[in-house]
Amino acid sequence: MDITSLKAWEMKEKILNKEISSRELLEAHIKKIEEVEPEINAFITLNKEEALKEAERIDEKIKNNEELGLLAGLPIGIKDNIATKNLRTTCASKILENFIPPYNATVIEKIKANDGIVIGKTNLDEFAMGGSTETSYFGPTKNPINKNMVPGGSSGGSAAAVGANEVPLALGTDTGGSVRQPASFCGVVGLKPTYGMISRYGVIPMANTLDQVGVFGRDVKDALLMLNAVTGYDMKDSTSSKKSDLPISIDLNERINYLEGMTVAIPKEYIELGPSNKEVQAQFDNALKVFENSGAKIEIVSLPHLEYALETYYIIMSCEVSSNMSRYDGIRFGHRAEEYNTLDELYKNTRTEGFGEEVKRRIMVGTYALSKGLAEESYKKALKVRTLIKQDFDRVFANHDIILSLASPILPYEFNSVINDPIEMYKADLYTVPVNLAGLCSMSVPMGTVDGLPVGLQIIGDRFKDANVIKAGLGYERAVL
Repeated sequence: MDITSLKAWEMKEKILNKEISSRELLEAHIKKIEEVEPEINAFITLNKEEALKEAERIDEKIKNNEELGLLAGLPIGIKDNIATKNLRTTCASKILENFIPPYNATVIEKIKANDGIVIGKTNLDEFAMGGSTETSYFGPTKNPINKNMVPGGSSGGSAAAVGANEVPLALGTDTGGSVRQPASFCGVVGLKPTYGMISRYGVIPMANTLDQVGVFGRDVKDALLMLNAVTGYDMKDSTSSKKSDLPISIDLNERINYLEGMTVAIPKEYIELGPSNKEVQAQFDNALKVFENSGAKIEIVSLPHLEYALETYYIIMSCEVSSNMSRYDGIRFGHRAEEYNTLDELYKNTRTEGFGEEVKRRIMVGTYALSKGLAEESYKKALKVRTLIKQDFDRVFANHDIILSLASPILPYEFNSVINDPIEMYKADLYTVPVNLAGLCSMSVPMGTVDGLPVGLQIIGDRFKDANVIKAGLGYERAVL
């Protein structure tokens, strides 16, 4: 039996039952990484020696019959924009190529406290800006389902690592779909919880009001396990919510039909958008039948301001990017240009050399939108539309438990195709960005394949109603297995 192909919760059971040791599990994953990594390129930095020491520590706890944390010796991949003490954190960029943080992000502290093992840092689009993991300074990650295709992004390394059995669990970040879209492309589960559920302290920011840490697993139960390990209020993060201290407790009894009586909304605006691929639409239609046949009540609703979501998102996100990227100036940390005569030249040359094309594009768009005379017309107006979008969701969730849609309107695509047309790449976020604008919770669950490529179902829930999303995912999984 290849233990790397098990679900995370199955691995945990075997460790607790002393069928395998934490070190044996870790060594099996290190071997898997060595086998597939030359092709997949899911990791930027590995943490083998420290990980093996952690595995031995956990095995010692088991030997002494000490209580283990939720993650009980499981190897975990960490997106490389999350700070790890004494372990390189690059944001897949040249400008932070050799940056080693002096502290851990809160989520890393929580993983360690729950006896999880950080096995390495996963690849991403540079500074999480992209939808294909092609903009990484360390080269693209390949989709483990079909290596000619992209794994999605920006958390493509984390999704690919879980999909290729390099790790059973991983952390990503999601600003406009960067957990859910790669989960859909790689055929795994990707969960973005409610804004404020997971601390962002130590997460290198792209767009503060949109960024969130999300989790990857092989099934919904895996995602729930990882989620419960890293949620919780953090006084070091001003956006952290005290509501996140409430545990997501779900009865996992196999006989429970979670879909029975669940009220499901389908926005007519999503129907009108529709994917261009009829087979992708057919997969979604089949998923709706599963919910209906399991006792869910489905209703068509309207989110009238949804048509403005993409433009609203890209204005707000780019403005926040422009602000956040200003810290990379060659003075305090990171790459510094060697050739300059004035301070202005130092700034200019450092940022020209250190940033990739997509990062520069978003900085320019954001700086333009914030410039004198345009901020009122663009940024402030986008904030007002964001409020209208949130209010649309509030009205729907007043009478419905969840909203269903596709996770992505397109299938995984070939390298060097969509990336050359930024507008088309941005359109791929049509189904996911409204969720971040409203601070909602959402999850992508595999629902089948088209031409051998996976398609994800997006389940959206109201703020701090993450349990509804997880129950819907569990119910759907059980109905189709």
